[in-house]
Amino acid sequence: NLVLCCKGVPQTLATFGLESFLDEAGCKLVFYLHRVARGVSLSTTCLLSGFQAIKLCPSISRWMDLDIRSPKCIVLCCFLCWVLHLVVNIYIVRYATGPINSKNKTMDKIYLYCSTPIPGRLVFSVIASIFLFTDALCLALMVWTSSSMVLVLHRHKQRVQHIRSSRVSPRTSHETRATHTILILVSMFVSSHALAAILSYWIIRLPNPSQWLRNISVLVASGFPT
Repeated sequence: NLVLCCKGVPQTLATFGLESFLDEAGCKLVFYLHRVARGVSLSTTCLLSGFQAIKLCPSISRWMDLDIRSPKCIVLCCFLCWVLHLVVNIYIVRYATGPINSKNKTMDKIYLYCSTPIPGRLVFSVIASIFLFTDALCLALMVWTSSSMVLVLHRHKQRVQHIRSSRVSPRTSHETRATHTILILVSMFVSSHALAAILSYWIIRLPNPSQWLRNISVLVASGFPT
């Protein structure tokens, strides 16, 4: 909800002609909450897949402490995700400059309703490396845990195949439905976040990105949360 409200709603209002409706504090808050919400959404979805894999896969459960399945551990992990992204994204409060009122707009990345200065090469490299590492780590963990669950479900289906073969039932097995759900989720998750990251990188590095590229970036970034 925060991702949609902080990025989709302002961009939609600006597209329909309502520009500069946020002051500097509002721009900083919107940009900051969007980055935090995006990071928390990415991390908690990865955590969900991880806890499901721990519960379902015996190979993972053997060497993981049983306490990690408890609700207290899950709440603690979600809380740490919020704290991590609240701290990591604090730089946005400095770099978001407010509504479009700069005389030299060539130095800004204009988002119709707010603007942000182009960071220096060193600052950009450090920030991009941090977010690239965290995003890649979450996506890799998501793919690994989902693959483990699909493999376990496939093996379980093979083990009980002889039991079900004696029954005449046209219905799809529970393992098949669960596998389809996992594959759809991880495919949407990885593809949408990877494409959104690539588009964001292009927008930052291009000297004058077109408006259609910005709109597509917002649409792709809002796809998975929607």
